Amino acid sequence: MSATLRKSLLALPLTLLFSAACWGQTMALEGTVLGDDGKPLQGAVIKIERTDIKGNWNTKTDKKGHYFYGGLQGGAYKVYVEVGGTQRDMMQIPRTHYGDPNVADFNLQKVKAAQQEMQKSVEATGAPTKEQEKTMTAEQKAQFEKAKKERESAMAKNKALNDAFNAGREAMAANQWDTAVDQLQKAAEMDANQHVVFANLADAYTGRAKGRTGADRDADIEKGIAAYQKAVELKPDDASYHNNYALALALAKKFTEAQAELNKAAQLDPAQAGKFYYNLGALLTNAGQTEPATVAFKKAIESDPNYADAYYQYGVCLIGKATLGADNKMSPVPGTAEAFQKYLELAPTGRDAEAAKAMLQTIGATFETEFGTKKKTTPKKKN
Repeated sequence: MSATLRKSLLALPLTLLFSAACWGQTMALEGTVLGDDGKPLQGAVIKIERTDIKGNWNTKTDKKGHYFYGGLQGGAYKVYVEVGGTQRDMMQIPRTHYGDPNVADFNLQKVKAAQQEMQKSVEATGAPTKEQEKTMTAEQKAQFEKAKKERESAMAKNKALNDAFNAGREAMAANQWDTAVDQLQKAAEMDANQHVVFANLADAYTGRAKGRTGADRDADIEKGIAAYQKAVELKPDDASYHNNYALALALAKKFTEAQAELNKAAQLDPAQAGKFYYNLGALLTNAGQTEPATVAFKKAIESDPNYADAYYQYGVCLIGKATLGADNKMSPVPGTAEAFQKYLELAPTGRDAEAAKAMLQTIGATFETEFGTKKKTTPKKKN
């Protein structure tokens, strides 16, 4: 046997022993998990998945937030951290090494901050950046795609809703009541939680009712009342809705309910209470309901002592209560002259100034003919 051959044979067992030692080696994974507060997180589930061949292992972090898992063969791995059954982060280890443990640390506080930043970016631009997309887990990508589809659907729905609403508003401005009702009804069916849609739909119905008679008019008024009621339910703190609701109720001669709604409107917006009661008084007057109209105008004055038109209308209501004596002399009820005089004081050149003077002359009361300068009075009318 040659010397060279002997050396080769002697070397062979050493080579075999070395190969066997390599196959018997294992590697380990370890790391620390910090929670949302930046402190070590105990009880976090660590899931280890081998990706080059099938294999899955689990462990948990200790009170120091540390985990260790040994006895693994070399290969490619993914390490997941779960908290409360929700995957919070993932790290890929494409190639492990023997010797010291392979380290996979997780900081959920930083992960959460990054996700929040990503969400802001997505909301602003509609999509994550390429760098952000690389860091997203499969679950996050699925959530994003779902949110994206929902957002696109919502945007399409909102566009259709806005188009119908705006078309309805434009039709109302042009007194095209049928179109207004159709478009606003369509908008209401798209989203039953938009109080402004129902308020405008109610306006459209009551607007159309003014040009109708009989059963058609009554039907539109009732539909308007129902729409106002819905608007009030959705936004009960809006005084204008209660006011408009009251006016619709008055159109249907539901005066008690109308009064209750106007009281709510006045409570919600005391600064506009005078206007609310004046509106009711005007509507009651047109409906021939003089007594409740008188009460409404008086409340308008009490709510706004500088409401000139309310004084005039109140005076007109009181004139209707005047009586004629045996000598055919008119005897007005108390407060009549004062109402017209206050109107002239507040609006000496107002629309009804001449009518107010005529009323005062009719009842034989004095009134000032000039305000803000030298005051003059007319004598009482002689009978």
